Order: sequence, then C-alpha cells, then structure tokens
Amino acid sequence: MGKAVKDILKSTVISIGMALTIFSIVGMIFDIMGGGNFSMEGYQFTKMVIGSAIVGIGFGVPTVVYNSEKLPMPVKVLLHMGIGCVIYTIVAYAVGWFGAAASPLQGLAIAGIQLLVAFIIWFCFMRYYRKEAKQMNEKIQALKK
Repeated sequence: MGKAVKDILKSTVISIGMALTIFSIVGMIFDIMGGGNFSMEGYQFTKMVIGSAIVGIGFGVPTVVYNSEKLPMPVKVLLHMGIGCVIYTIVAYAVGWFGAAASPLQGLAIAGIQLLVAFIIWFCFMRYYRKEAKQMNEKIQALKK
C-alpha cells in the first residue's frame, strides 16, 4: 500500500474517531440538559452516528491536499476545510442536527460554531505537525555536525 493511501486512511480514521467522540460528548450534554429525557425515534440515532462518520470522512479524506508541494498553504486549508464544512452542513441538515425548525439566525450561529470548532481542531493539528517537523529538522542538523 502506498504512502498516500496510508496517509489518507490514517487521517480518515482519526477524523472519524474525532467526529464520533464529539458526537458522543454533545449527545451527553443534551441528555444532561434534558434531565435524562433525551429520546429519538425512527432510527434517528443510527442516522446521526452514520452522519458523524460521514463528517469524519469529509474532513479526513481532503487532508490529501497537504501532500501537494504545488499548492500554497492557504489554498490547501481552504480546500480541506471547505470540503469538510460543506459536507458537515449537508449532513447536519440531512440528519436533523439543524433543520427547518432552525431560524436563519440560529442556522448562522450554528454554522459559525461549526467553523470555529473545525478551525480549532485544524489549528491544533497544524501546531502538532509543525512542532514535529521542527524537531526532525533539529535532529537532522545535529547529525550534520
């Protein structure tokens, strides 16, 4: 299996895990806020779990753009986050995370929160990989001496 495929699989598995973790935490918060009366009908829970996994795929697969040397970083981020956020929005409407009951103002607030969370996660990964690259470069420089 090629390095690119392994990278995509790794990113996708991590993204699905993060999406399902966030889904679980938000579900617990709604359960607590509802006083233990959080219930769903018509396979709504199953649809939401599958939707969370799709969101994970939507943010994981586009990370392949970071392997391109030709694209500048802002374009890579725009492609990665743009694809992920569009998929999240489609899934959110499809599974009922926000829908017809949400006012336009609520929809904008939810979209803003979505973007904020997505960019916080992206920023944390970016910092991690930059630190890792810096450490590798330092080790390479030390070996040259």
